[in-house]
Amino acid sequence: MVASDAPCILIVEDEPAQLEMLAYNVEAEGFRVLKAADGEEGVLIAEEETPDLIILDWMLPNLSGIEACRQIKHKPATRAIPIIMLTARGQEEDRVRGLDTGADDYVVKPYSVSELMARVRAIIRRGSPAGGEETISHGDITLNVEQHKVTRAGTAVHLGPTEYRLLSVFMEKPGRVYSRERLLDLVWGRDIYVEARTVDVHVGRLRKALKSNGLIDPIRTVRGAGYSLDFEK
Repeated sequence: MVASDAPCILIVEDEPAQLEMLAYNVEAEGFRVLKAADGEEGVLIAEEETPDLIILDWMLPNLSGIEACRQIKHKPATRAIPIIMLTARGQEEDRVRGLDTGADDYVVKPYSVSELMARVRAIIRRGSPAGGEETISHGDITLNVEQHKVTRAGTAVHLGPTEYRLLSVFMEKPGRVYSRERLLDLVWGRDIYVEARTVDVHVGRLRKALKSNGLIDPIRTVRGAGYSLDFEK
């Protein structure tokens, strides 16, 4: 079973056999998988889910991979997502066009799955904290990933395991609004049934812990949408 906090990879591929083969290999590497069968769906999922990496086929129905790449890289919310372009076009001018559109890497079909997975791992590593950078900070909150400790304004904050995972999700993308359903997937996992109301309970506990020294509440409630870690309310 893939960990709920594992990096998430969106695969945009219209050939079902290729899509399932890629999904199988990506999950075997320990990553979570999102799937899209055309370019329009790929752009939409990229906006809604903000994956850590996109594997994008060039030849897609409704919206080509090259245009999907252009749209993803044009939008502020998704432009930082790395994209690996898959294509049967091996000419140099096509590779240049793909990279100029914003793709971070380019793999020509037929390709070696092991090579593709190596490129995926390399890009994910580049986007993860390096060995000496084991902390994530936002505002006056610091989360030490290796030691599993949280401080706020220099004072230790004691959190239960679920509250710690919630904070970890919020800290990865401060300001982003997460729906209850998305938090359920990320914190509890898709294979576990938990009522959406449970999210409210644990967010309340996290809030209480973070405000324990009389500090402002850093978690914003967005009516009808969810929650975000946002000091600028």
